[in-house]
Amino acid sequence: MSSAAEHRRPLPSDSDAILDALPNPVLMIGPDGKIVAANIATEAFFEISTQFLKRQSLKELVPFGSPLLALIDQVRSSNSPVNEYKVDLGTPRMGGDRQVDLHVAPLTERPGHIVVMLQERTIADKMDRQLTHRSAARSVIALAAMLAHEIKNPLSGIRGAAQLLEQQASSEDRMLTRLICDEADRIVTLVDRMEVFGDERPVVRGPVNIHSVLDHVKRLAQSGFARNIRFIEDYDPSLPPVLANQDQLIQVFLNLVKNAAEALIDVPDAEIQLTTAFRPGVRLSVPGQKSRVSLPLEFCVRDNGPGVPDDLLPNLFDPFVTTKQTGSGLGLALVAKIVGDHGGIIECESQPRKTTFRVLMPMYSTSVKHADQSSRDGSAGKSSSVSQGAK
Repeated sequence: MSSAAEHRRPLPSDSDAILDALPNPVLMIGPDGKIVAANIATEAFFEISTQFLKRQSLKELVPFGSPLLALIDQVRSSNSPVNEYKVDLGTPRMGGDRQVDLHVAPLTERPGHIVVMLQERTIADKMDRQLTHRSAARSVIALAAMLAHEIKNPLSGIRGAAQLLEQQASSEDRMLTRLICDEADRIVTLVDRMEVFGDERPVVRGPVNIHSVLDHVKRLAQSGFARNIRFIEDYDPSLPPVLANQDQLIQVFLNLVKNAAEALIDVPDAEIQLTTAFRPGVRLSVPGQKSRVSLPLEFCVRDNGPGVPDDLLPNLFDPFVTTKQTGSGLGLALVAKIVGDHGGIIECESQPRKTTFRVLMPMYSTSVKHADQSSRDGSAGKSSSVSQGAK
């Protein structure tokens, strides 16, 4: 007759299945520092098969002098678990910075063996950045409303006065009055673009084929600002519809493609890559809904330009942050607002010759169809305009 302890102990195959189902890398380290076992997520993290991992020592996979090695020694000596946060395990082979949280614990059933779980900071940082982007977009709503009322009205009077003066002015003075009118028009245009941030009406959403959106954006770009740029498409044809407003999605990706095209002006082999993929695992709260939704749909706009300066990257989606001499810095802030209003996430990863804007969005399902019905009814007749990419 088997004991109660044997009944509680899962079969090895069940243990492997449970470990492989975890989204976080988990590996077991032997007394000699060799990797004894690892789950599928570990293969993806280190980009090495399990068979090869088991022939490696951990110190051969992590950076020289990594804190992880010291943590393992500490756990062995104290025989108690230890956590460490924001540790960089990136190596040139894995592509640079790989920030993780470490959870290291002894395996009491096998003396000298250590279990290590890695939790990438990417998802947590995405959510933190997205909340920052939403806050930054909201911070200019009051400013936009104030500008619309306090600036546009006086500017109308200034422009009218300049036009009256122009009728009796000399040719030399007429150039000055024309300058006044042009500058007044430019300020009004800027204020009009900022008023978009003050639009808090519910977003009318439904099932949208992202590939139709990207094809439309590509045609617009190739007929205008990106006519000399090569486009590469890497689409997942089985992707389900995205829960979104089609006009606003066009505006988002038109902005991103236009930014990419402007970064490629002096690049001889200019390329813009558009990709779609299914990436389960990220969940976030959607504005106006109590339940958290999954964001499994990943859409990327990638270019081979010079990249975003490191000092601008953390604040790239804030209003008035721009690398362009003639830009206002509102385009990416507007993109972040639209994506946030859809309950999505946008982030930027940049290095020379590879800048990627990644958008994570919820997919459409019948369960959310009725949740949007009230906002759809309340917004009947509302139309959305598509700009040619705010700078």
